[in-house]
Amino acid sequence: MTTDFSDPSPALNSPQRRAILARLSTAMVLPLWGLSGTAGAQTDRHAAMAELFSAWRQGGGVLIIRHAATESGLGDPPGFVIGECRTQRNLSEAGRQASRSLGAWLQVQKFKPDAVRSSQWCRCQDTARLAFGGHEDWPALNSTFAGQGDSAAQQQVLRERLLALPVGRTEVWVTHQVIMTGLTGAYPGLGEGFLVDRQGRLRLRGDLAA
Repeated sequence: MTTDFSDPSPALNSPQRRAILARLSTAMVLPLWGLSGTAGAQTDRHAAMAELFSAWRQGGGVLIIRHAATESGLGDPPGFVIGECRTQRNLSEAGRQASRSLGAWLQVQKFKPDAVRSSQWCRCQDTARLAFGGHEDWPALNSTFAGQGDSAAQQQVLRERLLALPVGRTEVWVTHQVIMTGLTGAYPGLGEGFLVDRQGRLRLRGDLAA
């Protein structure tokens, strides 16, 4: 059986960025994805996320997010089946709460992306649903860990979509570490977001997780 990976449907300059950050600093009234730790660490992460979201809102583009925190384990249990969450490694309670916190923060910001696309793995779907209210499945975002999927074909589809993205459009892609690293060469933590350019190069990154 052949899997269909097809599409289902200028960075800011420094003065602009500083002005936007100044405005957003007074608006961030909720913790982003349950941020914890010292006050200094929280401030640094808030500043990084403010910069990322400001650039995304102003210039459009794709924010690629690795699913939120999961139950312990690597990959999926034997007998994994797409569409059957009980056979998969799923979000932990911390991951579900982090996703809800992001959704609440976005509501305060009055921001909703133009599209939210997700891997067909339940941990990605749940991250997208809890954070953004819904999603559309896109097999190109499916995991290619341990020989699953078709890495080359999926990466090609993702790159073609980036090049074809209309100017100013904002999309979220919720996926897996292996997909994000294959596209950008960078390693994301659980719940981390990468804002990428049309060539898939990493523009900004932000720690969305606690």
